[in-house]
Amino acid sequence: MVMNVQFINPFLEGTLDVLKTMAMMEPAVGKPYVKKDCQAIGDVSGVIGMTGSARGSLALSFSEKSILMIVSNMLGEQYMEINDDVRDAVGEITNMISGVARKKLESQGYNISAAIPTVVSGKNHAIHHVLGGPSIIIPFNVTNGPFYVDVCLDDKKGGK
Repeated sequence: MVMNVQFINPFLEGTLDVLKTMAMMEPAVGKPYVKKDCQAIGDVSGVIGMTGSARGSLALSFSEKSILMIVSNMLGEQYMEINDDVRDAVGEITNMISGVARKKLESQGYNISAAIPTVVSGKNHAIHHVLGGPSIIIPFNVTNGPFYVDVCLDDKKGGK
């Protein structure tokens, strides 16, 4: 499986759009790289499957400090630990970023729909992408720490 590079920017832009709008934050973007295992990098992750003219999954994996800061900004109250409200917010953020990215991909001729996000938390959890193959990681950083956008999509039109 070769992932089409056209898929990276919609998820990068979607992440920046959602965090700027919902959490009043502008995270710094790192250099994307290929991830070959299923070990999550963060402490809590949202995973959403996608199907249509491209299929696969998106995972957002947050360090505890980064997600507590993001959710505190979004909801206007201080969160000190990962609880049900924070996990719900991770699912919602995953859904919103997926939606923005899918809309951007639609303008490139892709018609992709998404499932309901699943949230997994705990140290050393795993992220199993629908396609199983390598994924592209886009690292981001906010003041309190890192988070990662993890994309694994297969282009049914034929990758470039």
